[in-house]
Amino acid sequence: MAGRTLTVSIDAMGGDAGPGVVVAGLARSVIRHPNVRFLLHGDEAELKPLFAKRAKLLEKVEIHHAVERVRMEDKPSQALRRGRNTSMWRAIESVAKGEAEVVISCGNTGALMAMSMFQLRTLKGIDRPAIAALWPSMHGQTVVLDVGANVESDAKQLVDFAVMGQAFARAVLGLERPSVGILNVGEEELKGHESVRAAAQILRSVSLPIEFKGFVEGDDISEGTVDVVVTDGFTGNIALKTAEGAARVVINFLRAGLRRSLLGRIGALFAAGALIAMRRKLDPRASNGGIFLGLNGVVVKSHGGTDALGFASALDMAIDMAEADVLPKIVADHARIAEQATPESETAVAGTGAGAA
Repeated sequence: MAGRTLTVSIDAMGGDAGPGVVVAGLARSVIRHPNVRFLLHGDEAELKPLFAKRAKLLEKVEIHHAVERVRMEDKPSQALRRGRNTSMWRAIESVAKGEAEVVISCGNTGALMAMSMFQLRTLKGIDRPAIAALWPSMHGQTVVLDVGANVESDAKQLVDFAVMGQAFARAVLGLERPSVGILNVGEEELKGHESVRAAAQILRSVSLPIEFKGFVEGDDISEGTVDVVVTDGFTGNIALKTAEGAARVVINFLRAGLRRSLLGRIGALFAAGALIAMRRKLDPRASNGGIFLGLNGVVVKSHGGTDALGFASALDMAIDMAEADVLPKIVADHARIAEQATPESETAVAGTGAGAA
């Protein structure tokens, strides 16, 4: 993308709070990324008043009118039928037409995935996209995928997730040789269902720019034992929501404890710097944004209930993804696995039959 201005396409009408949060987050992002331009898709009658006190912001933003929106309660099939006039469809379409490098939405996850697959299609050799999330850990950040796109995943899909996750870690986190582990109920080779064991067998037998660590457990995610954790979307989504809830509980307990007494309040004053740093580290908004990996285009899903700070963080992620040019890396590494496939690994994949949701 040398010499070309990066363009981000935004579904302005998705999410629980509506376009107000999107525009407020956009105002933060423009300051952070002065060389990026934005295509904002949504109802002009709702969007233009939000720029009344932000006239300068319109220098970087182009509003594209869309008369309809995808509701959070819509089923993916319903959203596809209504599709072409919705802000979500139009936002994805901008990437499909080459008008933008990345699309971001706070809207309905199922609809966003369905519309993205319909318009962008999957990369060569990839059966199903996965949603990847960055997870704060003791050693920095951990890439976790899938966190919600596929309720069940067979061995081939888990291997695909590993390929996509390590390419993401190399491109966005700057890791030369990321470590990869498959989430399981134990580290022993005989534990877990057939799909995870078969996927591990394949990853041990192929040559990729990774360090495959075998199986990891739930506490290894926050510990940062590996750089990339691979799992199915059912397990990954529950783990993600559990971690977000636990972080909020810790912050609330700590705040309540420090306010309970005069001594606690005095102690909080002395420890203010450390407490602020911890709060920022645990704040889910700081790592908001799930990336749909495996598509012919970059799609980022922001949490539907986020605020302006969280949406700005998701925009940061979207811009980083576009600048890192991850997709060619995924295609190249997936081709390497196909070239190295052995009869034993193909038999292992054939023996697992979990379907994708």
